[in-house]
Amino acid sequence: MKTEQKATNVTWHEHKIDRLDREKLLNQKGVVLWFTGLSGSGKSTIANEVAYKLHQMGKLSYVLDGDNIRHGLNKNLGFSPEDRDENIRRISEVANLFADAGVIACTAFISPYRKLRNFCRDLLGPGRFLEVYCKASLETCEKRDPKGLYKKAREGVIKEFTGISAPYEEPENPEILIDTDKYNVEESADIVIQILRKQNII
Repeated sequence: MKTEQKATNVTWHEHKIDRLDREKLLNQKGVVLWFTGLSGSGKSTIANEVAYKLHQMGKLSYVLDGDNIRHGLNKNLGFSPEDRDENIRRISEVANLFADAGVIACTAFISPYRKLRNFCRDLLGPGRFLEVYCKASLETCEKRDPKGLYKKAREGVIKEFTGISAPYEEPENPEILIDTDKYNVEESADIVIQILRKQNII
């Protein structure tokens, strides 16, 4: 992971308005909801539903989706272990900026490695990172296969595909666990909203 400081002659500038000021203005806490799970587990769909529900409540959120980010910020990255690391490092930094702005950032990335998810957790600090594990069996994800990716992975067309030819390390102690084999999208989003309320984030 590329974490070394290469830029020289740069100075961190403090600002007159800080995160607490912005949170007070927005009447919410700036946090990162890190949705993780296999392809087809419901990450993006649930993250979008959570963002929609928050918007209806007058809360400011933003969805940082894995595929969308790879169309712009991370379009120069592939799916090798090294590129996956850099993909998550970059989005962790972006998500941290959103949270610092007082926004509830909903990220939807497979993010298969625990060490990378923990990188974002450590970056945000206590109480500002909530890992949301969208748990679904591989069988269920393959049946859904909305993008036809599992079929291509099984045929060898897609290399290094998580769950088939590349590993996925399940979260050990996620703040939120959603069994998407059991709960539909709206029920799953409601689980997240209830926890945000319970933790006084909204």
